[in-house]
Amino acid sequence: MSVADATSSDQSTIRLATPSADAGTDGDSRVRRGLLLLILGALSAIGPLSIDMYLPALPAITGEMLSVPAQVQLTLTACLIGVSVGQVVAGPVSDVRGRRLPLLVGVGGFAVASLLCAFAPSVPVLIVLRLLQGMLGGAALVIVRAVVRDLYDGAAIARIFATLMLVSGLAPILAPIAGAQLLAFTSWRGVFVALAVAGLVLLVAVLAGVRETLPAERREGGGLKHTARTFWQLLRDRSFMGSALTGGLSFAAMFAYISGSPFVLQEVYRATPQQYSLIFGLNALGLTLMAQLGGRLAGRVQPARIVTIGLVIALAGGALLLAAATIGLGLGGIVAGLFVIMAGQGLVLPGTGAMALAGQPQQIAGSAAALQGVLQFALGSIAAPLVGVVGAGTAMPMAVLMVVLVAGSALTFTLLGRRVR
Repeated sequence: MSVADATSSDQSTIRLATPSADAGTDGDSRVRRGLLLLILGALSAIGPLSIDMYLPALPAITGEMLSVPAQVQLTLTACLIGVSVGQVVAGPVSDVRGRRLPLLVGVGGFAVASLLCAFAPSVPVLIVLRLLQGMLGGAALVIVRAVVRDLYDGAAIARIFATLMLVSGLAPILAPIAGAQLLAFTSWRGVFVALAVAGLVLLVAVLAGVRETLPAERREGGGLKHTARTFWQLLRDRSFMGSALTGGLSFAAMFAYISGSPFVLQEVYRATPQQYSLIFGLNALGLTLMAQLGGRLAGRVQPARIVTIGLVIALAGGALLLAAATIGLGLGGIVAGLFVIMAGQGLVLPGTGAMALAGQPQQIAGSAAALQGVLQFALGSIAAPLVGVVGAGTAMPMAVLMVVLVAGSALTFTLLGRRVR
């Protein structure tokens, strides 16, 4: 689905947050909305960029710093924890202070933290800097979802999430390829310099193209106690938690793959960094295409049914992956299983994200997006290092962990999610 399709097909469901959004001709307004969606999609790519671009370099970091895979994987865990913390802070702050200023702080800080990562002298220092990088990037991620909730209602949210995934979906396809190519003439430190440059470009885009979408009269009041009360209200919301936990467990399965696949594919199956980046890009393409299919079905098919189909596909992929690791189907079997799992995630992740936020009022959209993001990245940060701890010498630990998490996601949705939509 193109940006124009998403904006034009949902005229009856789009609710612009400010009068300025309707100013000028309809054509000018449509162009502005299209530009905004493009920028939001690029901002939502901060996560894939900061995670995926350096994945081909994980073995190189391990060797240069005389470390072990489990310790180097903690740099990924630290980033995920940072993203969780950044979201839980920036989401409620944006409900009170507006979206634009926290977004500018997050994107600008991400650029600085990325540059600092390039000069890390050791793995422990890199872990700390990745934590900081994740916190600042997390602010951008949560505010993107809050802005979408500010501007859209109903089935349009699912369509816009799918559209954003189309834009941001290029990041996990291109980031490992770009990282691998950078490694051909520079070290892993050059990857973080490139991330700093990307952060600077995004900062300029936000300054030029993102207006405030939560005017002062619609903002939440209160302090820490009010924020805690909002989070408690969301935690008791069966509809919200069913969708958020389903998406969180699926997200954790994806990060078990992200963390374990560099070692499994490159060290166990002897794929080169360039081959690994192409495999990773293929799987990301499967996720992106399925997300677009889900976006086109939104409004015509119940969101719960779309998510259910995605979970069934992911479970089938998990069975194939486990079989490939157990009976030795080789690299082709492993890649096929991973591809099917990621294709299923393309329906699950946007679907559960839209279901979680659609029922929440605009005034607490930042807090709702923050809690949803915290669940995703907290579960992801737990899953990411487990492959290395259990052992990365075979594909079995990664396969088992991914199957368990996908099955847990399906069970959660069966018990909580399907009954509330």
